[in-house]
Amino acid sequence: MDKRKICVVVTARPSYSRIKTALRAIQNHPQLELQLVIAASALLDRYGSAVDYIKQDGFSIAAKVFNVLEGENLTAAAKTTGIGILELSTVFDNLNPDIVVTVADRFETMATAISASYMNIPLAHVQGGEVTGNIDEKVRHAITKLADYHFVASESALERVIKLGEKPDVVFNTGCPSIDLAAEIEGISGLDFDPFQKYGGVGSKPDLANGYWVVMQHPVTTEIGSSRIQIEATLKAAYERDEPILWFWPNVDAGADGTSTGIRAFRENHNLKKFHFFKNMQPTDFLKLLSNSKGLIGNSSVGIRECAYLGVPVVNIGSRQNSRDRGKNVIDVDYDPAAISAAMKEHSKNSRTPRSFVYGGGDAGIKMANLLAELPLKFSKTITY
Repeated sequence: MDKRKICVVVTARPSYSRIKTALRAIQNHPQLELQLVIAASALLDRYGSAVDYIKQDGFSIAAKVFNVLEGENLTAAAKTTGIGILELSTVFDNLNPDIVVTVADRFETMATAISASYMNIPLAHVQGGEVTGNIDEKVRHAITKLADYHFVASESALERVIKLGEKPDVVFNTGCPSIDLAAEIEGISGLDFDPFQKYGGVGSKPDLANGYWVVMQHPVTTEIGSSRIQIEATLKAAYERDEPILWFWPNVDAGADGTSTGIRAFRENHNLKKFHFFKNMQPTDFLKLLSNSKGLIGNSSVGIRECAYLGVPVVNIGSRQNSRDRGKNVIDVDYDPAAISAAMKEHSKNSRTPRSFVYGGGDAGIKMANLLAELPLKFSKTITY
């Protein structure tokens, strides 16, 4: 019997860590053939060139799609999505996949969903049904309506997708594949690599022996005019705490220019002797870094998902993760240096927080691969409202 061709489109650095274990499970499944397409910012060096790590992890790339329009504003995001539709349609025509898999809710994923839907290719959506209250939520729910199969990460997400009109027999709570990676590094004590030597970056090389904080803060696409002010609040709080800070560069989102400019201006005007800035890191190494840290500061979903499973304290800033299921590891604050600093101080009282399994227990990738091998190949659906 011919193997089913499963085409997975990865468009950004965080999307790879979200789907890595599913890619591995698809690649190892006897009934499946993985067609991996890398697109958008996952190909760009300025955002860490995730494609390099994908190759190092042993995955073959079936196609590359260069579709990012420079500008990091709303117009560029819209045009990048349009270019993605044009390019991905050609890729799907060449690869002729049996099922296309699109990941999460970044704006580039919309291009994947539209192309597959109009070409009558069954579409599976990973991580639908969640709520955040920003543009990502619009994209996420729109892809839910375009998708034929739904691999959600939590029970509340499953219920929400069904409420959106999707039939229960095509909605599956697989958990989040990123939790699989967290489960793999669980229990590792201390760093087994030198982050400065392995990943380079910019800034000083602070002594990490007595602990450090990790910062990952992205612009909020519905608040792009405030992105510089928002990042400055975090910079001030981290600077005033005078502790080692390992800072990761933001995603390629509208408003990233303001975030990046704020970081560069702050670096020029302050002696950041305990700060180091990274572009990217292999997913497993990044989770090891988090697991051994004092906590995560910013607005990345890794604080809501992986950190919940690992029991890593999180200071979640602003609105980007509004309404997402969260564990007891999260303290939510506004863009206020004093509030951010106070939350860091509160978390410092305890090195770990209670663990949460709201996003699964570490077997999502295998569940997804098995479903992709068994589900009927259909691209039309009867909706119940």
